[in-house]
Amino acid sequence: MPPRRQLSDLDRGRAIGWLQDGVAARQVAQRLAVAPSVIIRLKQRFHATGRVQERQRSGRPRVNTQREDRFIQRQAMLQRMATANNIRQRLQATTNTVVSGQTIRNRLHNFGLRVMRPVRETTLTATHRAARRSRVFL
Repeated sequence: MPPRRQLSDLDRGRAIGWLQDGVAARQVAQRLAVAPSVIIRLKQRFHATGRVQERQRSGRPRVNTQREDRFIQRQAMLQRMATANNIRQRLQATTNTVVSGQTIRNRLHNFGLRVMRPVRETTLTATHRAARRSRVFL
């Protein structure tokens, strides 16, 4: 299912204007490329409250702006081997926004991306190296 598209304040105002001019809700929905139920709920909200803005939602507010989210996505696409903490440090240096590595992973998950990590081999100690040299291969 595609993500829901939020109507901008401008589009909400245009929709109410068209509805007040007598344009049918289905036609308004078609012009704005949204479902008719969106326009009907917008009309009901406008008649009840006199406003077209969204109400505040409960829950913790987002730390990042959409611009910062795009920055995270761009960094992950440009450097596929960057870790979440590398991207977090670049974001903090660029925008002075402090987020956790988990937040970066969550945002990348929302974009359908993953943080790529280079695979590290275990480092061999001197004992390991000596044992490998002394092996006899048949």
